[in-house]
Amino acid sequence: MVESQEIKEMMMEDIMGDRFGRYSKYIIQDRALPDIRDGLKPVQRRILYAMYESGNIPGKQFRKSAKTVGNVIGNYHPHGDSSVYEAMIRLSQDWKMRETLVEMHGNNGSMDGDSAAAMRYTEARLAKISMELLGDIDSDTVDFILNFDDTDEEPLVLPARYPNLLVNGTTGISAGYATDIPPHNLGEVIDATTYLIDHPDATVKDLMKFIKGPDFPTGGIIQGLEGLQSAYKTGRGKIVIRSKTKIENLRGGKQQIVINEIPYEVNKAQLVKKMDEIRINRKLEGIAEVRDESDREGLQIVVELKKDANAEGILNYFFKNTDLQVNYHFNMVAIDERRPHQVGLARIITAYLEHQKEVIIRRTRFNLNKAETRLHIVDALIRVISILDEVIQMIRDSKDKKDAKHNIMKAFDFSEKQAEAIVSLQLYRLTNTDIVALQNEKLNLNEQVASYNSILNNEKILLKVMKNELVAVKKNFATPRRSTVEAEIDEITIETEVLIPDEQVYVVLTQEGYYKRTTLRSFAATDVADVGMREGDQPLLIEKASTLDAIVIFTNKGDYIHLPIHELPELKWKEMGHHLSQMIPFAPGEEIVAAHILKNDVQLSDKQTVLFITKEGLIKHTLLADYPSFRGYRKKKIMAIRLKTETDEVVSIDFVNKTESDYEVLIVTHNGFSLRFLLEEVNLTGARTSGVKAINLKSEDYVVGGALISKDDDKHPLLIVTQRGNAKRFRAGEITRSSRAQRGLLLIKELKTNPHRIIYLDANPEVDATYAIRTSRGQNKTFASKSLPFTPRYTNGSSILIESDEGAVYTIKKEYVFSEMDE
Repeated sequence: MVESQEIKEMMMEDIMGDRFGRYSKYIIQDRALPDIRDGLKPVQRRILYAMYESGNIPGKQFRKSAKTVGNVIGNYHPHGDSSVYEAMIRLSQDWKMRETLVEMHGNNGSMDGDSAAAMRYTEARLAKISMELLGDIDSDTVDFILNFDDTDEEPLVLPARYPNLLVNGTTGISAGYATDIPPHNLGEVIDATTYLIDHPDATVKDLMKFIKGPDFPTGGIIQGLEGLQSAYKTGRGKIVIRSKTKIENLRGGKQQIVINEIPYEVNKAQLVKKMDEIRINRKLEGIAEVRDESDREGLQIVVELKKDANAEGILNYFFKNTDLQVNYHFNMVAIDERRPHQVGLARIITAYLEHQKEVIIRRTRFNLNKAETRLHIVDALIRVISILDEVIQMIRDSKDKKDAKHNIMKAFDFSEKQAEAIVSLQLYRLTNTDIVALQNEKLNLNEQVASYNSILNNEKILLKVMKNELVAVKKNFATPRRSTVEAEIDEITIETEVLIPDEQVYVVLTQEGYYKRTTLRSFAATDVADVGMREGDQPLLIEKASTLDAIVIFTNKGDYIHLPIHELPELKWKEMGHHLSQMIPFAPGEEIVAAHILKNDVQLSDKQTVLFITKEGLIKHTLLADYPSFRGYRKKKIMAIRLKTETDEVVSIDFVNKTESDYEVLIVTHNGFSLRFLLEEVNLTGARTSGVKAINLKSEDYVVGGALISKDDDKHPLLIVTQRGNAKRFRAGEITRSSRAQRGLLLIKELKTNPHRIIYLDANPEVDATYAIRTSRGQNKTFASKSLPFTPRYTNGSSILIESDEGAVYTIKKEYVFSEMDE
């Protein structure tokens, strides 16, 4: 019977923790993050080494990319071919790499986000500067490890004769770590590195005298010295990258904006598309055309403007609303001593110098050993000339090569290596010319040995060698800076008045929340009463306004919405419009109570206020200026009044255009009480306040609505409706003026059985106003305001339906009076 394999019982959390820990360690150390010494991720290092090993180097013919990818996958990097090819492509893209490490023939993508041609079509070889990363790799300068299948070896790190991590930067995401290191100018980085060699205690401020900031391959303007200082000190910081632009004058008083450099890693095609969408959607006026005129000579985007358009204002709008200006966040994380660390500028350069010092020491030891070995042989060859006859005779008398070596070693005290060189010596080497060459070679070897020993024994000489090599790299490869650095971040201010044409339109908002704007032409060409609405909906606001104005909308949940009129959808008069909930979420039961047009050409003052009355008897008086636009206004509402309980809600809103002393407030409750008092009793408070008590409510009573009336206007008409189907029209003078927070006077006659309860108040019932009622039994009825006589305070009004036959009043809506519109 075959024994079963051992089965281990383990907790799932232990298994998951162990496996994910191993996976995380792998992707952090060997996949996504660069090494601080050579600035390369493993896949990049393997690509460069594979090309070097196969002789795919500068000066040689280009080789199919597919062959290189195959070598990398087969020998060093057992992953998908697409990931290897994409990494190889990035190394060749001069808009992503400050110094490209791979030269490529064929389509290697574009700034527009176009993908590269398939690897079977493109050809590549190492760029010249890559040889500075790989130089001396055959001189035992770095450690090698076995590859994934133990059939070959690969380097743990490249020798790297310049600080590639800073020069080319990197981006990457792993488990728990991400890195974003921008590219820098090679010459500046080498200057800072050589300065740090001479001044080991140099501060970040000292190094920034050389490294002004990142130097992106796409150029651009870098703003924010404070963010740069933070990034170089701690590894974290934020800067702004702005496109390089200029405004050119054209014929006919027109202008155009020309963009020649865009921020790093911005997709040019998407940028142009976004800018053109702004023109098409008329989010910005004054743009005639957006063109991409980029060609092989360089990048150029042109925004042609209409006559008299504000070029500076339009440019600022693009800076704020497109990727013409972006924020760049430094997050300089690299593998330092096999662990991920967030590193600043000084640590990156210091770690590089430590690595370079070890590379030079190992290379020097390798060369010293090689020179000493050769010197040992040359000494033997020179000596053998003086005893040539004896040596030749001894070789002739020997049995074989091995015996000859043994005899020579024994007779003349040569080492085994020297004896091997002697017996392998070719006869032509015994001429006078070669003797002199051997003597010269010995002199050279002695000088080399002395030089190598001086490097190993004197750190100053070693550092001088390091500096000389860095300076040589700078001389051969440094290019002028492309990005401009500015200390301050320019604040972008957009003047709406300048960017948006002052156009008169009609604004429509319905009770159910549909909104739009309509041109005067569309309004004039259609019957006013044919405004597009859903069945049963009624207009809440129809008003002529400027596109520079805004509409403020208040809801019963105590919030407000602020919408610039130029952003409202422009539709025909007969079209229904968009619903607010399409962009701003509404809570269950939330409804619009009131709306107001904020005129742009009128400075908001203390005289313009808004008055709230809530269901639970609170009143609040607040400046209209306290309800401006806010961040995220397109997607959310914001608090207009702080409601103290979840059951409270706003039942009445009025807008005050004069001083408080000109007005009185009249409040009506469900149980029939009414209170009239001066508005000046209510002090002004801020937007996030709850207000003060307006009326002293009995238990189970609540406010139905309120009215704002002119002071001492006893003839102001009001209309109430009860649940039993009675409607009553009365004048404000029926309610004697009292003080705030009182119980008030009964407005209806109290009955012992089935008493009337007020459910609706119209504070301004026009003479020709019509009201639509729906009963609890589903019946619909209408009545006109003018059909109701004015009655005294303590009466129940006129019956407009028979409750026992038709049911109680369920809903009531006032129909909009179009005849009152200003056409």
